[in-house]
Amino acid sequence: MSTSAISVRESEVLALLGEHLSNAEISSRLFISVRTVESHVSALLRKLDVADRRALARRAAELARAERPRPASALPTPLTAFVGRVRERAELAEAVKTRRQVTAVGPGGVGKTRLALAVAAEAAGDFADGVWFVDLAPVLDPGRVGAAVAAAVGVGEQPGRGIDEAVLAALADRQTLLVLDSCEQIRDGVAPFLERLLVACPRLRVLATSRARMMVPFEWVFPVPPLSFADGGDSEAVTLFMERAAAVGRPPDPAVRERIAALCERLDGMALAIELAAARWPTLGLDGLTAGLSDQLRILAGGPRADDRHRSVRAALDWSHDLLEPCDRALLRRISVFAMPFTADAATEVAAFAPLDPAAVADGLGRLAEQSLLTATPSAAGTRYQALETIRQYGTERLADAAELTEVRSRHLGRCLAGATALTAAEGTDRPARFDALAEDMRAALAWAAGRPEQRADAYRLALAMGELTFARNLLGESQQRFEQAAALAGDGAGDGAGAGDGAAALREAAAVAGCRRLGDDMLRLHRAAAEAARRAGDTIGAGRDLSAAATVAYRFSSEFTRVPTADEVTAVLAEARRLSEGGDPAADAALALAEAAVLADAFGAVQGAADNTAHETVELAERAVELAGRAGEPVAESAALDALSGALTWAGDSFGAAAAARRRIDVLRPVPGTPAATHERMDALAMAAGTALGVGDLPQARRWGRQLADQPLFAEVGHHAMSWLLIADAFAGRAEEVLAGSTDFLDAWRRSGRQRSFSLGPAAASVAMIHGLRGDHEARAHWLAVVDRAGTTSEHRHGYGAVFDALVLLHHGDPDAALVRLAPEPDEVWKWVSWIWLHWYVALRAEASVLAGHPDARNRIAAARRTVTGNPVATAQLDRAEGLLEGDVARQLAAAAAFDAAGCPYQAARTLLLAGPAHEEEGSAALARLGLTGG
Repeated sequence: MSTSAISVRESEVLALLGEHLSNAEISSRLFISVRTVESHVSALLRKLDVADRRALARRAAELARAERPRPASALPTPLTAFVGRVRERAELAEAVKTRRQVTAVGPGGVGKTRLALAVAAEAAGDFADGVWFVDLAPVLDPGRVGAAVAAAVGVGEQPGRGIDEAVLAALADRQTLLVLDSCEQIRDGVAPFLERLLVACPRLRVLATSRARMMVPFEWVFPVPPLSFADGGDSEAVTLFMERAAAVGRPPDPAVRERIAALCERLDGMALAIELAAARWPTLGLDGLTAGLSDQLRILAGGPRADDRHRSVRAALDWSHDLLEPCDRALLRRISVFAMPFTADAATEVAAFAPLDPAAVADGLGRLAEQSLLTATPSAAGTRYQALETIRQYGTERLADAAELTEVRSRHLGRCLAGATALTAAEGTDRPARFDALAEDMRAALAWAAGRPEQRADAYRLALAMGELTFARNLLGESQQRFEQAAALAGDGAGDGAGAGDGAAALREAAAVAGCRRLGDDMLRLHRAAAEAARRAGDTIGAGRDLSAAATVAYRFSSEFTRVPTADEVTAVLAEARRLSEGGDPAADAALALAEAAVLADAFGAVQGAADNTAHETVELAERAVELAGRAGEPVAESAALDALSGALTWAGDSFGAAAAARRRIDVLRPVPGTPAATHERMDALAMAAGTALGVGDLPQARRWGRQLADQPLFAEVGHHAMSWLLIADAFAGRAEEVLAGSTDFLDAWRRSGRQRSFSLGPAAASVAMIHGLRGDHEARAHWLAVVDRAGTTSEHRHGYGAVFDALVLLHHGDPDAALVRLAPEPDEVWKWVSWIWLHWYVALRAEASVLAGHPDARNRIAAARRTVTGNPVATAQLDRAEGLLEGDVARQLAAAAAFDAAGCPYQAARTLLLAGPAHEEEGSAALARLGLTGG
């Protein structure tokens, strides 16, 4: 039978059978019951027409081989053929399969990179999850090793964790080969990263190239020898020379192979030296090469053999350099500042000064490529040039010798600054690619300029631009780093008017990025640092505003702190903010009003907030903050104040007012550009809009807001946050298939995130548990309730959303007495946990459970609930159904079913039909089946 008849869940079971897992293990992996696994196995035996589990396992393997896509790999394609090294390739390939981490060690120019690429390409089929190449040559900052790996393997940043942690999580269970090339210049960063990586990723293999070993626990060192010349004219070294010489002109006569062998021996079999010599074959011939290189090597003779090998490459570079025309020598050293492939136009900007003019640069690039000193790669955007790292290092030395280092570096910095400035104003789909092409050069230019007082102003501007650009590229960790770097460069003056005031502005941007990363501690630190910078600049009003912001985030985002600031600590910050904000500035007044609503009245329900809350006072303070922010004309501040108002209105029991305030935030933010602060605010606004829409029974709108939230670029790597509100909305609607499909991605992303806690993650996991409960799969429900314990907080689950979801399951299975016990507390007793989203659901379910359990106060509870939920279509329909059940009014129950359908809640519509009596049971059961709510 065609596998098209196999369901998604059956496919998952089949794949795990292919891994020879037991039913219990499959049950645990998929969060379904053992009984359900047995059912799926029986169905697979029938559909695939096989006799037993062993045959199913074989069929799973066959299907995996037939359907598995090519492993995701990213290996650069060399422009020339790989020559020789049969023994080394075999040994290194075997080592890569059996060793956790192999380091191919050898001097520059020996051929480590080409050997590693050849081995990786051959080994790709042995790694189910691909082979990835990471070029570390352009990376100057040891702290950016993880970022370089992330960029190569396509891992983005996740809020609440650094990029290194995101890489470890993404590769944790992958069978992958990672090739790290040119580790030597940042070995201090590579070694600790490798230690963490190999411990966290047991199926990962690493092949590194370096001039020195990494000195990490898993390391096995493979010394890369020079090309063999022992076989004379038939040696690998001669074969390489012959092929490279033929590629640039007339091939050598085979009769001279023995003489070429002697030349290769003088070059110690070093691949780069041989290639440089071969590039000169058409113009110098064998005699010219022998004479020139013999003189160079004679001068450098002496010392240990290993040193000779280093020197043979240096000698070949010196010799090749000396053969160049003076203009081409100048060009070679000047283009060494480029960390990434560059165009002729870029080279002209940097290198075209005496003795070079633009025409000489363009011509010279071609000649350097002909001499194998550059590689030239055609692309849609034009030819790009690049020098090998060994040649770049050589050129940099020559640049210093010629006393041109400062001039050329300054020109390179100017080009990078101009490029960064243009990119910040650019739009279009090619912007990310343009940034990627310039990023490493910008980083190199900034690293050079940051330590030079005379370049401080340009370094400040470049750091600021990179903060914006990396944020737009979703490199949030680097964005925060660059904004903080810009603040440090501004200091007390960057030479052109930049100073502490500019530093304060940069620190505010950094704080906003930290908010997008869900790093509460950093938000607080950076707002306080901005206040200090503003104070140094004489801007006491600005300092007060920053301290108000610090106090606000301490309460507004209290769940995102590693160390939650104490109430006394935040109150002290607020008092200082109040003192500094005196002066009548509208923006400062608005910020202070919001801080007072957050801290004094706990509008956001902070972790460190008091258990009681004077709701009406909280509303008044929040409304004042909204009014002042609107008067100041600051939409981001107005949205934050509306968030406080939304929270305050929930404390007052006004769920509709809370939802309206949340919707208004979306409108306020719509025209605001995507700055870090606006992006952070927009993400929070979408989450609150989705949540409050659920709270008033607007399930379709909740799903729309949830979808918009999931589509935010910053959520690309955090599927658990992206999916949360969609899962909850679909669960309330009863769309089981959608919930179960989304739950797999949710769980995987949550685990990769380090099992974070959040106000939305606990309810999302509980909503999945509820769907399993409705399906009767109580084992799977228990698994998901264990996730709830880790993803949410105990009090909220016990008294808030947990009571709602548990009651839904209990009522579904005909146990109203247990549901009533779960909902026993009066709403006023648990107001802090059921206000906001859950209040209407709580009181409606409590009233219905009272009816079904025969509680004497059922009618009064229905009446009390109506006063709360009026205007909520789902809760109103639920109360209508409860009253219809209480009075035996089937017509009223059927009207409630129609109301549920109209409100986008098909589960409750189907359940109403079941409650309406035998005449409607068949229709109700069919409706539940369509939703995927029959059986486990």
